[in-house]
Amino acid sequence: MFNMNSKGIRRKKSSLSEVKVAVIGARGVGKSALSVRFLTRRYIGEYDHQSETRYKHEVLVDNEPVLYEILDTCPKNEDDFPSPDTLNWADGILLVYSITDRRSFVHVKKVGTLLNDCDIPLYLAANKNDMVHLRQVSAEEGTILARDLECGFSEVTAAEQVGPVATVFQDLCKAVLAARRKSKHSLLERMLGAKTTNIKLYARGKSDSALPKD
Repeated sequence: MFNMNSKGIRRKKSSLSEVKVAVIGARGVGKSALSVRFLTRRYIGEYDHQSETRYKHEVLVDNEPVLYEILDTCPKNEDDFPSPDTLNWADGILLVYSITDRRSFVHVKKVGTLLNDCDIPLYLAANKNDMVHLRQVSAEEGTILARDLECGFSEVTAAEQVGPVATVFQDLCKAVLAARRKSKHSLLERMLGAKTTNIKLYARGKSDSALPKD
């Protein structure tokens, strides 16, 4: 269940999970509209960002408090890809294109290729699916790209939908938290494995020292 009403959250700040999301896509695909729709439930159709914008908001995801920090990127042109600083900052990346703009789809495909070697959760969102009469990218193409990127995929419209847009951010958040748990588990296994090895070496050393000397 997803709840945007942060007033009902009474947890201690230390119990908050913090998730940093970079929203990446070509200009004009609705990155800002999706982010603001998720954070405030309001729709604002026109944005004139000349630089990156950051938002912070606390919400409940599966009844657990999550502090979202969202970076709304602002590429200067079609060949302006996310910087290493952005990729290092983000816990998860939301790739956005417009179904009415094939060039925006090509852009996220290129970004996805760059992210192949990055171990970071992704989600692919196709915006403006209320404008099917202007569609240039089929849903099947989006599905295929998401499969190649091994990530979730949804067609949404920031102009008309609240729930589906929230689900996009929620699912990406869940992927980030799952990746963290997996990373912690792997680290614990490595630590326990190293400890077991040290114990065996120590036991072997004691055994060797107990052997009769000539």
